Formats: sequence, C-alpha cells, structure tokens
Amino acid sequence: MQPAISVRGVSKRFHLGSRGHQPYLTFRDAVVSGVRAARRWAAETLRLAKPAAPEGDEVWAVNDVSFDVNPGEVVGIVGRNGAGKSTLLKLMSRITSPTRGEILLRGRVGSLLEVGTGFHPELTGRENVYLNGSILGMRRQEIERKFDEIVAFAEVERFLDTPVKRYSSGMYVRLAFAVAAHLEPEVLLVDEVLAVGDMAFQRKCLGKMGQVSRLGRTVLFVSHNMTAVKALCGRAVLIEGGRAAADGPVDEVVDRYLTGGLDTARTGTIPEHAPRHTDRPGEAYFRSARLTDLAGQPLAQVYFGQPFRVHFECDVVKGIPDGLFEVSISTQDGIHVTQATTLDGGAPPRHLGPGRHTGSATFEGLTLIPRSYTIDLGVHHWDGATADHVQRTLDFTVLRMAESGDDHYPWPMSRGFVRPKVAWVGTNPS
Repeated sequence: MQPAISVRGVSKRFHLGSRGHQPYLTFRDAVVSGVRAARRWAAETLRLAKPAAPEGDEVWAVNDVSFDVNPGEVVGIVGRNGAGKSTLLKLMSRITSPTRGEILLRGRVGSLLEVGTGFHPELTGRENVYLNGSILGMRRQEIERKFDEIVAFAEVERFLDTPVKRYSSGMYVRLAFAVAAHLEPEVLLVDEVLAVGDMAFQRKCLGKMGQVSRLGRTVLFVSHNMTAVKALCGRAVLIEGGRAAADGPVDEVVDRYLTGGLDTARTGTIPEHAPRHTDRPGEAYFRSARLTDLAGQPLAQVYFGQPFRVHFECDVVKGIPDGLFEVSISTQDGIHVTQATTLDGGAPPRHLGPGRHTGSATFEGLTLIPRSYTIDLGVHHWDGATADHVQRTLDFTVLRMAESGDDHYPWPMSRGFVRPKVAWVGTNPS
C-alpha cells in the first residue's frame, strides 16, 4: 500500500531580517513573482538549478523531516510554539516550497491552516463559500450540491448574505472549516484553528474529522490541545527545533512532549535543561517539586478529598521586585484544573531577592475527581511577565476512596475534575 503522505528529508530555510528594501507590489507584480517562484522551485526540484546561496543570518524552521502517513490514518503533529509545525503544513499545502527534500501527496488535498484563508472580507458568506470552494479545488456543481450541508454545519444561515468582514472569529472558522471538511479530500490538513470555535463546535469538528478518517481518508492534525489529539489520533509526530524528535503511538509521543523526555514527572527533580517558558530568560529556575500530606509525609497517591501540600524550590538569579509564585494542578494531558498564587486573598507582590527560595501551597477543601494529575509551577512579575514556568513537574493520582473510608467516588467513569461542596435542599419526597 502506497502512503497517502510521504515526507522525505524536508527542510525549509528562512533568512532573518531585511534583504533590501521591498517596494509595494501590485496584484500583477505578485502574480509575476509567484510564477517566477514556481519556476525556481521546479528547477531546484529537477536539480536544474542550485538553491541561492545564503545571505546573512538564517534559520531552519524545518530540518530534515521524514515520515509516511498511510491512507485512512489520523496523525497528530505536536510541539511547542516555534517548533516548525505550521511551516511543515504550509510546505505540504504547497503554500511555500521546501529548500530541500520532497513531499508526495496522493489524492485530493484539503487544508485549513488559518482562519478565513481564501475569504474576501467584502464578499458575503454565500459568495465566499463559492470562492473558497473554488480555491480548494471544488467544481461549481459540487459546491451547489453541498451548499446547504456546508451552511448547516457552519451554523451561519442567518448571516449568509452578510459580508464576512462583519463576522466574528468564531463564525469565520466555522464557515472555513465547513467548506474544507466538505471538500471530501483524500488528505485533510488541519492547523490550530479549532481553538477559535466554542466547545460544542470543536466537538462537531472532531466528529467530522473522525468521520473523514472512517471513510478511508487521511487527516494530519496540528494542535496544542492534547485531549483532542489523543481523542482523534492513533499516532503522533513530535517536532522539536524543526526536527522530528519522536514518531509513534499517540500516548507515548504526547507524554514525551509534555515531559520533555525527562523523568521529572516521577521524581520531582527539575533539571536546568527541562522545557520551560519564560519572558525574562535567566531570572529564575525552579529546581524541584514535592507532594506531602499535612504532616509532611511524601505522597504519590492522594485519598479522595484528602488535603495535600505542594512544596517547591526556586533559584532566583536576578532580583524580582514584584514577584509572585503560582502552583497549578492540571491533568497529565495538559488540561488546566485549578491554580493558587501568592496574590490570592489580596496579598501584595513579593520582593524576591537573589538566592534559593523554598515555599509550599496547601490545598484544603479541594475535592479532586479521581484520575491522574500533575503539578505546574510558575514565578511571574506583577505585570504578567513570566520569569519561569515549568509544566508537569510531578505526577500524582487521586484515589476513589477517602482516607477515613466514610466517603468515596462511586462512578467508574469520571466527569469533570472537581466535586464542589453543595448543600441540597428539597430533595425529600413530599
């Protein structure tokens, strides 16, 4: 069986900064430039011309990536911002050409890379369905046959004859996805666009992509929503620094993405090279996380409704005059559950001088629904700038039984993350 997608040694180089003054281009200039670029790409592909020599600083957004995707397979592309995921999909959609390597796509390709790509703001929703459908390769008769279904899926019937410049971002993405999904492509490429829609529409889109895959078509799905990736995909590819760092079963690849391939989540020890987010590099580094009961005994499992304490160590390299610490609880798929900060209760920011800071946050009155969770740590400035933020520093599990034995979670399947404290009234029969 031939793969539906074959990526072989693909690399893409971009030059940083300006390469000379670029005058304003008319539409005619853009068309001519596009034709010339296509000729250059064809010549390089056929090895009739050498790529232009690099000028100045450059960055390889995608670097020697290779993988195959079989027909009917749904593959997630995961990675941090700037890893090269979107560039890879643009190469596969022929929006831009690779510097090296080749991409083979077998069959009709539908792509949804940015909200409203191919839409004209002055045209109505109705007119843009025909325009965008034509850009994606649909014939007019095909668009007319599917028009009612597209509009019903997008839920924009009321605004169909309104210019799309007056649409909200959610309406934009609903209509754009509806057109792309009803193209009936053999290959569907979807970038992080579902984040704009509401939860009901996201579920609808995931259902549609699942339907597309069950019909034997291929889906390549880029997303930061690990729950959606796990629900939709059986396999994932992790992109790090423009390279394919992992390719395999979705659970294994997502786990590596969230942990950075380190043992941090089991030990709580945070090495300096652990994946971190920072707006102020070099200001602070978290070193460890630890979970205990209120008596200070280490915990790996928490009884249902049991209070617990999160301890942390953080090295502050440069003084932070307006600092605050954050301790968050998330699922191991990266869904945020709750958080606590040192500003809670109206407390002021803290002056964090250079040196090692130790602290703890005690969680009482928080009844987590039984499942596996993880601890995220952050230290920030009052204005929101992040000095250091580390995800999945330590995993733990909440059990279904309370420590005292007088309470438990009765359901084998969990819904939600927190059981609230509720006082019931009027539940007795009259």
